Amino acid sequence: MAAAGGGVGDGELRLLGKSSSSWVFRVRVALGLRGLSYEYIEEDLANKSDLLLRSNPVHKKVPVLIHGGRPVCESLVILQYVDEIWWGTTGPALLPSDPYDRATARFWAAFVDDKFFPAFSVLFRSRTDEQRAEALQNALLVVETLERAFRECSKGKAFFGGDAVGLVDITLGSHPIWMRAVDEMAGTNLLDGDKFPGLAAWAERFMAVDAVNRVVPDAGKLLEQYKASRAMPPPAADSS
Repeated sequence: MAAAGGGVGDGELRLLGKSSSSWVFRVRVALGLRGLSYEYIEEDLANKSDLLLRSNPVHKKVPVLIHGGRPVCESLVILQYVDEIWWGTTGPALLPSDPYDRATARFWAAFVDDKFFPAFSVLFRSRTDEQRAEALQNALLVVETLERAFRECSKGKAFFGGDAVGLVDITLGSHPIWMRAVDEMAGTNLLDGDKFPGLAAWAERFMAVDAVNRVVPDAGKLLEQYKASRAMPPPAADSS
């Protein structure tokens, strides 16, 4: 499957991924925003391809972006690589030009991975009402911090990146697709519009962006995958 767009030669960009992966979703959104053409290769993570194992021998995970035959691994690294390689050439920049604003964006992107995702993962894996209630409270504390971060970073505009989607938007925006599955299954409401009006409205705007909407996984399939995962021990992570 090839994404629409231009800017690279045929076969120059390949993305190894899994359509249900939040981390792969990040990269596909970034490439779409940049209008870059690429070959998308869906991986069977239960039977990883030789190409994936050769391209990411350290972690053996997706996503892997192969550019001109050279692999780039880890989603946040890939996002920044894409921004640097195609800076000023096609599509909006993911990071601002001001060094302090760039550092701030990197800080909050790391916060999403280091603080939000672990808290959400506990909620995702919760099996009992007691586990779920405790996990939800812990996750809500992190979301509260992100609500404040959105107000500060957006400066009253639509996205963390201001008028356009940026690094933090893509990093956090990879998770609402799974939040909705958890909310539907567990009866939670992680992005409660009454508690977190800024983030709730932001999530709706982000999911409506064309480059996002084109690669959103099927909600029904995600829900079925989540239901199946609750009946099994949690597997090792295969994407990052």
